[in-house]
Amino acid sequence: MGASRGSKIPDVLKKYEAEILAEWIQELMSVGARKGLIKETQMREECQEFLYLFSNAVQGGNLTSIQSSEWQNVREMLSSVSRTRSQQGFTPSETALFVFSLKQPLFNYLRQELSQNSTDLIEDIWQATTLLDRLGLLTIEAYQKSREEVILRQQEELLELSTPVVKLWEGVLALPLIGTLDSGRTQVVMESLLQKIVETGSEIAIIDITGVPTVDTLTAQHLLKTVTAARLMGADCIISGIRPQIAQTIVYLGIDLTDVITKASLADAFLMALKRTGFTIVRPQAK
Repeated sequence: MGASRGSKIPDVLKKYEAEILAEWIQELMSVGARKGLIKETQMREECQEFLYLFSNAVQGGNLTSIQSSEWQNVREMLSSVSRTRSQQGFTPSETALFVFSLKQPLFNYLRQELSQNSTDLIEDIWQATTLLDRLGLLTIEAYQKSREEVILRQQEELLELSTPVVKLWEGVLALPLIGTLDSGRTQVVMESLLQKIVETGSEIAIIDITGVPTVDTLTAQHLLKTVTAARLMGADCIISGIRPQIAQTIVYLGIDLTDVITKASLADAFLMALKRTGFTIVRPQAK
């Protein structure tokens, strides 16, 4: 049933706006607000803005679909509140409570207006419940989306931090890898390495896999892609950190690394890189 069929929800919101707002804020502060995370003045301003937008949307007559144009401002406001709540440390339940706690004050004044007509009262309470439930779920979805965006951004930042390209010597770069090498990380590794090759004009890049726990076919393919990309940029690659277990696995899987120089340790790889770039290491004579 919409407003055109006699719903009293628009009238109640308009007639008792101040009373509903006061009771809603009191309800929200007593059961939903966590002191220290949000100031009461901010809570009051948000409640006032939402009730105003909610009342305007209801006056439009569409009480069944919150995806309609009448509810656009309400949706945008709730999305903004949800993002803010996630940053302030609220849980999803506490965020949704911002909407759900409006039920009790609204129901109180619906009962007051429809006390003589139980059928209309039940219909309007059910309609208000459905409407606020949908808006509450919208806040949870917006909250979750905001958290996922933060997590994704943090993962990208961690990937960049976990794949540093270090200049060991003139013309020699080192890329120590720690952890699993998947497709997403390979892309970050490749971009970081190629960018550093361009910046430094290095001729040799050492990819150290000492910190990679296992090497399977997929990991080897990712390494070979990185080596190939570096070669296209004019730099040869040396893979260091080939432990006995990894060597056995590579042989067992039939992975072809014959075109790639491999060394057991980073020190061995660095020594070879120096020789290939024309440097020699001389131990000083003891006096």
